[in-house]
Amino acid sequence: MRKKVTVVGSGNVGASCAVRLAGKGLADIVVVDVLEGIPQGKALDILQACPVEGADVRVAGGNDYGPTENSDIVVFTAGFPRKPGMSRDDLLWANYDIVKATVEQAVKYSPNAILLMVTNPLDAMCHVAYRVSGFPKSRVVGMAGILDTARFRTFVAQALGVSASDVVAFVMGGHGDTMVPLVRYSSVAGIPLTDLMDADALQQIVKRTRDGGAEIVRYLKSGSAYYAPSSAAVEMVEAILLDRKRVLPCSAYLQGEYGIQNLFVGVPIQLGAQGIERIFEVKLTAEEDAALKKSAAAVKELVDVMAPKLG
Repeated sequence: MRKKVTVVGSGNVGASCAVRLAGKGLADIVVVDVLEGIPQGKALDILQACPVEGADVRVAGGNDYGPTENSDIVVFTAGFPRKPGMSRDDLLWANYDIVKATVEQAVKYSPNAILLMVTNPLDAMCHVAYRVSGFPKSRVVGMAGILDTARFRTFVAQALGVSASDVVAFVMGGHGDTMVPLVRYSSVAGIPLTDLMDADALQQIVKRTRDGGAEIVRYLKSGSAYYAPSSAAVEMVEAILLDRKRVLPCSAYLQGEYGIQNLFVGVPIQLGAQGIERIFEVKLTAEEDAALKKSAAAVKELVDVMAPKLG
């Protein structure tokens, strides 16, 4: 029997996830959205692309969660996108109710699923999903570090004129302006970045990485990034479905790791069939540790604000 993946939200991120998943033939796909006709139409369009892509999977869309029953993974993309001038944190209350309601429905029909969060503010929405679902922390994971790392790799490759596939980068922390790109752990084919670029050039890339989402929002004006976020989410789905044991930077629930308690923060994890199977603790300098703690504190501010509603 093929695996099943539910994508909650049929907007740009959700539809892009569904397209990429179908093209890889990884699983049967159900797209769910409250907008009548939209998930059905997009799902049918994607299904009709499968013969061209050589993929034999089923793709369906709907407005209720019945067809999502017994999903192996549920990817949450539903929510409002950022607009120019907005931070990810500005979306907190706008997306809180959406995430809470969709998680409640999803886990009702798929109590054994792994929940993959994409909706912003990412780390805070992971916390909502964790508390609402009651799932173990291994089965709630957020897509953030992969996207941030991909942006970092892209900008390094552009600056050096090398293949992005040879750039290994490492970004930790919350998915926002306080994320922590770790230059010391980044390299090009094993050559440390610090041997290839001066400090000023590296700091410019770090800043652009932190502002990567906002840069795209400024161009689009009425939306936010979706191609790269969907690629990152699909990489995670593939790691889980194929039990690849990938080591990836993702938002995970920390209970003492890195000195951080009861928060979702981006760290390197092992991702496989059981979800988060291991959290890696790398050695940080005092400066890096301080930056990570600052990033975690920004996540905690949002979680504290939501505390009365989450109970």
